[in-house]
Amino acid sequence: MKLFSYKGLSVVIMLRDEHCPPHAHVDAGSWSARFKFSFWHNSVELWDVVPHSNRPPVAVLEGLRHALRQPAHLRRARSIWWEKLHTVCLDHQIWDWQTGEVVVAKRISTTSNMIYSACYEPETNKTLLSLIGVWEGVEIKL
Repeated sequence: MKLFSYKGLSVVIMLRDEHCPPHAHVDAGSWSARFKFSFWHNSVELWDVVPHSNRPPVAVLEGLRHALRQPAHLRRARSIWWEKLHTVCLDHQIWDWQTGEVVVAKRISTTSNMIYSACYEPETNKTLLSLIGVWEGVEIKL
């Protein structure tokens, strides 16, 4: 599903056989790129470009990344991902209350709990986490 266009390139969310982490695709013909986004922070990251030998200029990739970071585009990407794929790709990861972030296993502390389930509310642009061993959930305003 098309999110937006950037200098003639379509940024899309694929809906068939998709997988975590959440990401958007750009297919330029001679190269394609994927950009990761999240349901717990507003950063966007270049994931990969193939083939590497046809990689476009850094300015093009950075322009695409910054365009996807625009609040309206990022919110639409999250809404499509959630409504079509029914996951925010956070289940069974670790949430750290103190730092307010998903952490890798080697950084687990006494302020960390495993995420039991997570969902996204497109209307309010919030992610809700249900944590194992904790009564109150976490609400992330994006």
